[in-house]
Amino acid sequence: MTSPIEAVLFDFGGVLSTSPFSAFERHEQDRGLPAGFIRTLNATNPHGNAWARLERSEVDFEEFCAAFEAEAIAAGGTLDARELFATMTGEMRPEMLEAVRRCHEHFKTGLLTNNFVTPTTTARHNEVLDLFDVVVQSAVVGVRKPDPRFYLMACSALEIEPAAAVFLDDLGVNLKPARELGMTTIKVIDPTEALIELEAVVGIALRS
Repeated sequence: MTSPIEAVLFDFGGVLSTSPFSAFERHEQDRGLPAGFIRTLNATNPHGNAWARLERSEVDFEEFCAAFEAEAIAAGGTLDARELFATMTGEMRPEMLEAVRRCHEHFKTGLLTNNFVTPTTTARHNEVLDLFDVVVQSAVVGVRKPDPRFYLMACSALEIEPAAAVFLDDLGVNLKPARELGMTTIKVIDPTEALIELEAVVGIALRS
C-alpha cells in the first residue's frame, strides 16, 4: 500500500528557477567550446571533480576556479570560471513558486539543493527560502545529491519516512537514489507538465 504524501521536496536550479545549463551553453558558444563541454566536464569524476568539491565547500572559490579551469584544459578546452559564474543567475519560475506556496499550506515542504558559496552569492532568494520548512544545502551540510545521505537528512529534519515524500528535480541522476529510498519522484523537463503530475500525486490544485 502506498504511503500518504506528507511532504513535497523541490530542487532549486532547473525546477524553481531556469536551468543553469543555459549559462553553460552561452559560455561554450562564447569560448568556441563544443556543445555540452561543461556538462561533460562535470560528469567526469562526478564525486571528486572541482564542481563537486565546491558544492560540498571542500574548496574555496579561488581554489575551485584554478581546479575547474585546469580540468577544462585537460579535457581539451579553455574556460573562465569567474565569467561563467557571473552569468549563472537564473530566472525564477512564478508558476513553480505558486505551487510551493500551495503545497506549504497543506504539506511539509523542503528544498534540496546542490549549491555553492562564491563572492557573488547574495541573499536575494530569502523570500523563496521562507516557503520551506527545511532547506538542505550541499554547501552547508558537506554532502550533495545524489548521495543518499542528502535525502535522508531532509527526511530526518521533516520527521518523515522517505516513502511519505514526493521529490521534484530536473536531473535523473538525482532522482534515482530518491526513488530507491522510496520517494515518489517527478522529473522536471516542462514545468507545466511537472505540476500536472504533482497535482495528481498530492491531490490539490497547484496552478491558477
